Amino acid sequence: MANTYTAIATVTVGSGGASTIEFTSIPATYTDLNVLASTRSTGDQASVNYCQLRLELNGNTSNYSDRLLYGIGGLGAGSLSYTNAYVTWAGASTDSTATASTFSNVSIYIPNYASSNNKSISSDGVTESNATNSILTLDAGLWANTSAITSLKFTLEIGNFAQYSTATLYGIKKN
Repeated sequence: MANTYTAIATVTVGSGGASTIEFTSIPATYTDLNVLASTRSTGDQASVNYCQLRLELNGNTSNYSDRLLYGIGGLGAGSLSYTNAYVTWAGASTDSTATASTFSNVSIYIPNYASSNNKSISSDGVTESNATNSILTLDAGLWANTSAITSLKFTLEIGNFAQYSTATLYGIKKN
């Protein structure tokens, strides 16, 4: 039962940064979606070296819920829950206080994105920095909406996406 990954689109942020990374007109021809992203924020999140990477589906700003597990170097581990949120947590992004030229990495998986069921979303990511405040996140999310997903929009809690931030959207077909 092999899966076939096909790169649908890649976004690389140019000089001057960008407030969003978006994928639009996503075809309904795949079984699942996977986004691999490497990001950095231009903002400073009070010297913790990271900020929240947020995901909005189909331009919708309601009906998201999440269960987040995290580990922060030097500070320990914990969990958070969100209900009726306006976006879903898609990981963390390295911020401008992190070690120069380092980026976070995240994988976001959305199974059955074109079905008429509510959409589950999972992500795992890590920030990069030579500081004790780097963070590892694991998130299980739900978008309580039965529409097929046709667009993804990523934003940051603070700042813009820095130059060279990149994201690639993959479509997955089961053979």
